[in-house]
Parts: sequence; structure tokens; C-alpha cells
Amino acid sequence: MATPEHPDPVTTEQALSFGAAAAGYAAVRPTYPAEAVDWLLDGLTGGFGERRLRAADVGAGAGALTARLVERGLEVVAVDPDPKMLAQLHADVPGVPTFAGTAEQLPLPDAAVDLVVLGQAWHWVDPAPASAEVGRVLAPGGRLGLLWNRRDESEPWVAALGDLLAPAPHMAARSQDPRIGAPLVDAERRTTARWTHDLSPEDVVGLAASRSYVLTAAPQERQRVLGSVRDLLATHPDTAGLDRIPVPYTTTCWRARRP
Repeated sequence: MATPEHPDPVTTEQALSFGAAAAGYAAVRPTYPAEAVDWLLDGLTGGFGERRLRAADVGAGAGALTARLVERGLEVVAVDPDPKMLAQLHADVPGVPTFAGTAEQLPLPDAAVDLVVLGQAWHWVDPAPASAEVGRVLAPGGRLGLLWNRRDESEPWVAALGDLLAPAPHMAARSQDPRIGAPLVDAERRTTARWTHDLSPEDVVGLAASRSYVLTAAPQERQRVLGSVRDLLATHPDTAGLDRIPVPYTTTCWRARRP
């Protein structure tokens, strides 16, 4: 099992695998629904005077969540360990300052931001030092927000897709509630209503291809998995013959406060 002192080399490779396919990742991965962003920001805007809220999107990737925060008028910086993903973010969300870094080592001053968010990323971090570091860069009264988009497998074809993409055993912890430590307090959880991300069949295959354990698989295994996804979409009664496939999601969010 991986430990902070001895990280699993496969997990480390997976965490840094996305940059090699940054453009494709950005094209097919879903954004985050307004309901989720509203909840993360609820009650935060009134406590910091007249200035704009400052946010850091950590593990920002190609900037799907970054863009949602910019749209809300926040002053945003993006942090990611992969320069290729940051280059894609520059193309997709121009004007946002970017920094190489991780949740455990944030390249930001003390009390620099009011909000730190991680979308689809907290499972890559060591939660105790990451919580401490987030607490360091948050201003008093600031907030940590965590989000995960999860496919709604109550749909039979989505459940079948999930079976094809079942992660390796050492990835199972991603489905558990995140551990959030000191100095962050008052952790709360909320799950949004179901929403859909419409994709072409080949984009659904691209979505599967953007998963870290598919990106890092041996070529033969990768080809097998993606071929199985194509076969599923072509033959399942809920998807066969469709030009656009609505992929159903819910988004689970957590927020915690810096006293």
C-alpha cells in the first residue's frame, strides 16, 4: 500500500498521466454544474469586504472548474503539477495566472486566498499535510471546497460502462468520503440533482480513454478496453444508433472552514 513517505509508483504515474492527452481530456471531460458551485460559494461573498473573492483552483488540470470560478467574477489562480495541463488551461481560460505545485506544497503566500477548490483531485493528495497547507494559504474565514462528478450508474448502460472501466483495487479509496484535517473544521457534504453531459459516441470512448488507468495501461490493454466501450455503445439498446448520448452525473461536494 502507498504511504506518504513511499508513494505507489503506479499511482504517481497515473496522477501525472493527463498532460500527455491534455487537449483530448479538456474536450470530453464534463464541467461542474452551477448548483455545485453555488453551494461552495454560498455565504462566502459577504465576509471579505468590497474586494473580489480570491480563489485557488488546485489540481486545476485544463481548467474546467477554473472557468466556472472566473465566470462568477472571482480572482482566480490555478495550480497543477503538470505543465502540459497548465498550458492547456492557458489556451482554454486565458488570463488566469498559473503555478506549478501540489496541495501539499502550494506556491502561495500565507492567507492569500478566500477559497481553495479541488475538482476531481483530493484523492491524489496526502490529506493531513494538504489540509495544513490549505489552511496556511486560506484567509481566516476562508473555505476549502472539494468536488467529484460521478456517473449515475442507476442507468443500465452507465452501469455496464462502469464495469468496463472498473479501477484497480488500489484506486477504490476514491469512492470514500475524503479525509479533511486540521486546521479545517465544520466539514459539510452535499450531492446535486442529476444532470447530463451530452457527447457523441466517439467522445464517450474519449472520456474512457482520459481515465488515468487507461492512459497508463499497456497499449494492448488500452485497445481492449476502448474496443469494449465502442461495442457497448453500438449494441446497448439505450445507446445504439444515437448521434448524441446523454451521460448522466451527480456532483458530490464537500466544504470546510478555516477558523
